[in-house]
Amino acid sequence: MLKILNRFKSFVEQKLSILKLLFFFSILIFIFFEIGRIFKGIDWFQVKNSLAEQSVTSVVLMLGLGFVSIIPMLIYDFEIISFLPGKFSKSYVVKSGWITNTFTNIAGFGGFLGATLRANFYSKNASKKQVLFALSKIALFLLAGLSIYCWIALISIFGLGIGRTFAQYWLWLFGGGLYFPILLFVTRIRNSSFFSDLTLKKESILVLGSTLEWGAAGGFFLFIGWIMGVNVQIVDVFPLYVIASIVGIVSMMPGGLGSFDIFMLVGLTNLGVLNETSVVWLLFFRLFYYIVPFIVGIILFIHDTGRKINAFLDGIPRSLLSKVAHFVLTVFLYTSGILILLESTVPNFAFSNSFFVKLYPYTFLFLSQISSMVFAFLLIGMARGIESKVKHAFWPTLILLSVGIINTLWRSFSIGMTCFLAFVMLNVVFSRKELYRNHFQYSFGKLCFDGVLFAGVFVLYAIVGAINSTQYTIHHAVPDALLFPSEKLWLSGFVGLVLAAVALLLMFRYLSAAEDKFSKIAVFPEERVKQVITNFGGNETSHLAFLRDKNIYFYQKDGEDQLFFMYRKKANKLIIMGEPIGNPVYLKQAILQLMRAADKEGYQLTFYEVNSQLTLILHEFGFDFIKTGEEGYVKLADFSLSGKKKRAQRALMNKFEREGYQFSFEKPPFSAEQMAEFKKISDSWLNGQNEKGFSLGFFDEYYLSQSPMAVIRDSKQRAVAFASIMPTGGKRVLSVDLMRHSKEAPSGIMDKIFISLFEYGQKQGYDYFNMGMAPLSNVGRSEYSFIEERAAHLIYEYGYHFYGFQGLRSYKNKYVTEWHSKYTAYRKRSSVLITMLQLASVVNQKNMSTQKRKRTLLVANFFNN
Repeated sequence: MLKILNRFKSFVEQKLSILKLLFFFSILIFIFFEIGRIFKGIDWFQVKNSLAEQSVTSVVLMLGLGFVSIIPMLIYDFEIISFLPGKFSKSYVVKSGWITNTFTNIAGFGGFLGATLRANFYSKNASKKQVLFALSKIALFLLAGLSIYCWIALISIFGLGIGRTFAQYWLWLFGGGLYFPILLFVTRIRNSSFFSDLTLKKESILVLGSTLEWGAAGGFFLFIGWIMGVNVQIVDVFPLYVIASIVGIVSMMPGGLGSFDIFMLVGLTNLGVLNETSVVWLLFFRLFYYIVPFIVGIILFIHDTGRKINAFLDGIPRSLLSKVAHFVLTVFLYTSGILILLESTVPNFAFSNSFFVKLYPYTFLFLSQISSMVFAFLLIGMARGIESKVKHAFWPTLILLSVGIINTLWRSFSIGMTCFLAFVMLNVVFSRKELYRNHFQYSFGKLCFDGVLFAGVFVLYAIVGAINSTQYTIHHAVPDALLFPSEKLWLSGFVGLVLAAVALLLMFRYLSAAEDKFSKIAVFPEERVKQVITNFGGNETSHLAFLRDKNIYFYQKDGEDQLFFMYRKKANKLIIMGEPIGNPVYLKQAILQLMRAADKEGYQLTFYEVNSQLTLILHEFGFDFIKTGEEGYVKLADFSLSGKKKRAQRALMNKFEREGYQFSFEKPPFSAEQMAEFKKISDSWLNGQNEKGFSLGFFDEYYLSQSPMAVIRDSKQRAVAFASIMPTGGKRVLSVDLMRHSKEAPSGIMDKIFISLFEYGQKQGYDYFNMGMAPLSNVGRSEYSFIEERAAHLIYEYGYHFYGFQGLRSYKNKYVTEWHSKYTAYRKRSSVLITMLQLASVVNQKNMSTQKRKRTLLVANFFNN
C-alpha cells in the first residue's frame, strides 16, 4: 500500500504543471458558464432604460463606489500571507485578492472556490499543511462582520425603532449574531494549538476586515437607493439588508443569488417601494458590486493564467493571440473605413446593396457627411499603419476608435454593439506587441492599391456629381443608386473628401516621421571599407563599393567592423549587391542583424547576384530565390594557347604583336593625360548612351583610381582599350569590371585584353579569372523549374533583339572552364513580379554624375541637420 501511495505521489509531482493547467482551464470553463447564467437572468432592456434615466454623474459614482466597496476584502489576502513563509509583492496580493474576492462574490460555493484560488496564489514556498491551516483561519472570520451587524440590527429594531417592520425576523438576526461570540470563545478563550499563531492583533485585523467588507457592501446598497431617489427611509433598509444576507448565506446559493433578491423584493415592498423600482435597485447593485468587479477579475485572471500558460508553452499562445488580434484589427479598420466611405459618397448605391446593409451595423455611425468621410479616410490610413506594424500607429488608432465608439454609442446604444466595439478595442490592446516598426514604408503594391482606391473615390465622386447636375438629369436616365438628394449635399461631401485627403497625408507623414538610417545619404566611409577588405579580403563585387552609388551597412563585433553590405533603397526594399564583404565567421550573425534592423524600419531585403552558399543560408532565414544567371571562371593553371582549339586566339595575338599593340599594367595614381585618354575611350564606347550603375562599374575618376588598369596601346603608344581591375584583397581570383575600347580599335581587341590578363594572372599566381555574369544563362531550362525562371528563359531565348544574352554566353564560353550559378533571394510571400521590377529599376537606373551626387549629398545632409 505504501509503495502505491509513493508511486501516486511521484506521478502527481511529475505531472504538477499539467495538473495546474487543467485547473486553470476548469476555472475558465466555469467562468464562461457562470457569465452565461448571470447574463441570462438580467433584464438588459430594463437596465438600458434605467441607465438612460440616470445622470452620467450618478452612473459614474455607482461605478466608482462599487469598486471601492470591494477593497476591504483585500485585508484577508494581506493577512493570509502573514501566516505563510513565502514573500509576495503588494501588487501581486492586490491582483490575486481582487480575483479571489470577486469570484467568491459571484459563486462562493461555501468558500471552496475562494480557498482553492488562494491556495493556488499563495502556496509558494509553503507546505500543503501550512496553506490549509492559514486558509482555515481566514475562512472562520469571513462572517464575523455580518455577525456584528446582526447585533447592530437588533439594537436598531428594538432599541431605536429603525426597521421595526422586520422585527418578526429577530430569530434570524439572533442566530447570526451568535456566530461572533462563539468564534471569539473558540479562538481566544479556549486553549488550542491550532490558533497558537493567531495573535490578538491578527484576529483584530481579520474582524475589522470582515466588518468593513459587510459594511461597505451594505452601505453601497443603501447609497444606490439614495442616489436613485427612492421614496423610503434609507436607514429602515439597513436591517432588511442584514436579514437578507443571512438568508442568502443559509440558502447556500452562490452570492445569495435568488434568495437574497427575493427577500429584498418582499421587504422593500413592505416599505412601500414599487416592484419595478426594487428590481432596478437590485439590478444596479448586482451590476456594480458583482458583475463589473467580476469582469475586471476575469480580465486579471485570464491575464495571469495566460501568462502562466504562455510561459509553459514558450510564448507561442501570446504570439498567436497578438498576430490574430493584429489581423482582425486590420480587417476591421479597412472594412469599416470602406463601408463608411461608400455610405458617405454613394449612399443610395450602398443601402440598396444587401451585403452592405448586413455589414454596415458593425461599423461606426456619424451624423455629418464631412465627418464620415474624414473618419473613413483616417480608418483606411490607420489600417495601413497597423497592417505595416508601425508602433506610432497604436495611440492614434486607440484615440480614433475611442472617438468612433463614443459617437456610435451616443447615437445608438445597444448591448450587442457595445460588446462588439469592446472586442475591437481588445484587439487594439492585444495587437500592441505586433507594432514594433519605427516608421511606415510604402511598398509598391500597397501604394498602387491605396492610390487606385483613393483616386477611384475622387473620380467616382466627380462622376456622380456630374451625373446629378441639372442639365444631365434632364436628358438622361440616371440610376437611383447614383442620385444625390441635393447638390448642396454633394458639395459638402466634396469638401469632406478634400479634408479627408489632407488628414490622410498628415497621418502618413506622422507615421513616417521617425529618422530612417537606411535612407539617409551619408558620406562614403572610405577608410572603413578599405580596412575591412585589408583585414579579411574582398570578393568579386567588393570593389563596387568605391562607385559610391550605394549605401554601406557595417556589422561590428566588440566595436570593430567585421563585414559590410552594399545596398540601395527602392520603395520598401533594400537591394543588397552581392555577398557581404568581410569576416565569413560572422556571416549569419551579420545577416540576422541586418534583417532585424531593416524590418524594424519597415524594409524587406532582396539579395542580388549571390552564390549558392549564401542562397541556402538565406533560405533558412525565410527567403525564396530565383536563378538569375551564371558567372564564368577561367582556371588559370589550365589556360594555354597551344592546341588546335586555340589556333584562332594564337593567330590573333600574333597579329596584334606584329602590328605593335602592347599590353601594359598601369597603376594609380593616374596622370591627367592618362585619365583623359581613358575618358576619350569611354565616351567613344558609350556613343552618347547613359551609363548604368549598382552592379556594374561606370566611368568615374575616383572609382578608377582605386585599382590598376589593364591597357592596350598601339604602335604609337596611344591607348585604344582598357579594363579596370577589381582587386579582391587576395591572390585567388583576378577580376575586371569596366572594359572599353574606342571605335578605332581593331576587331578582337577584347580577346587581346582577356588573354593578356590570363597570362598576367598566371605569372602573379592567381587561381582563377572571373569572366563576369552571363545573365539568364541556364535559367528555367527544365520543365520542373519555377514558373518565374521559365519565363526568364523565354526572355533568354527570344530577347536577343534587345540584349545579346546568348551571344554574351557564347563569347565567354570560349575561355570559361567553370560556370557558377547566381541567384536573387527575396522574402517569402513577396510578389516576385514586383520584386523583379524593382530590381530591374535599380540595376538599370541611369548613373548619377559625380557632381550631381555631391549636390544630392549636400542637400540631404542640410535637411537632415
